[in-house]
Amino acid sequence: MFEDRYGQDVLAGDWRKKNRVVAREVEAVTDLVIEELGGFCGAITRVEAKTVELEDYRGKRRVFPMGAGFLLEGEPVVLVVPKRAPTGRARTASGSFAVETTARVARASRIFVEGRHDAELVERVWGDDLRVEGVVVEYLAGVDHLDAALAEFRPGPDRRVGVLVDHLVRGSKEQRIADAVMAGPNGRNVLIVGHPYVDVWQAVKPARVGLQEWPTIPRSIEWKKGICQAFGWPHDTQADIARAWKRILGQVRTFNDLEPELLGRVEQLIDFVTVD
Repeated sequence: MFEDRYGQDVLAGDWRKKNRVVAREVEAVTDLVIEELGGFCGAITRVEAKTVELEDYRGKRRVFPMGAGFLLEGEPVVLVVPKRAPTGRARTASGSFAVETTARVARASRIFVEGRHDAELVERVWGDDLRVEGVVVEYLAGVDHLDAALAEFRPGPDRRVGVLVDHLVRGSKEQRIADAVMAGPNGRNVLIVGHPYVDVWQAVKPARVGLQEWPTIPRSIEWKKGICQAFGWPHDTQADIARAWKRILGQVRTFNDLEPELLGRVEQLIDFVTVD
């Protein structure tokens, strides 16, 4: 029998499907950071039936056709219009059952956080719950200002203060400040808790920004600028840092996107300041 030295006909079968990557469908939800194959990367700001608008970290916006031609964390995806929310009792971003009610009049008690980014992250996940409970979140511009803020606020049994502190670990400056406050005259009406991260950015799960873990930044480099350098993002000005945070915050949609070390502490503070 004659032997076919050249093997099977390469055109036999559906050769066009060979090695083809099948892109999965992803709902085009607001704030999802996506990359268009032409290189434009940004957060989704508006979705129409046939188009999607992206805004990059510089604030530039572009509109693209809905469908194929996008990357999510390096993986080809097809953008689709989000499905309607399922029926049944809705939940907030924190996982609580949504309550159909107007915001409660603000309580006298407060939650203090260190900075603007902390406040924005708490608002992103717990904002609905805080409005229902009437809890206002204020930021200190650094834990060094905690003593002065408490002296001005004058905590009491009906004016409790919960404080969320970054990098609250044994031997740190933050721990020393917390210990001094709790041992002082305000200690009975103040609760100070914290997470172990250098900055609240690290409380976002690294997978949400395409990492296996957050980079280790040398102490000689300002942490946020070092993170931006590691990503290849602009980092020279405060505006650059603000845009970087906007990109990271845009990846947070629910409590599942945050580390448990932060989740438990915020819930603890909410319980403390809402005791009637």
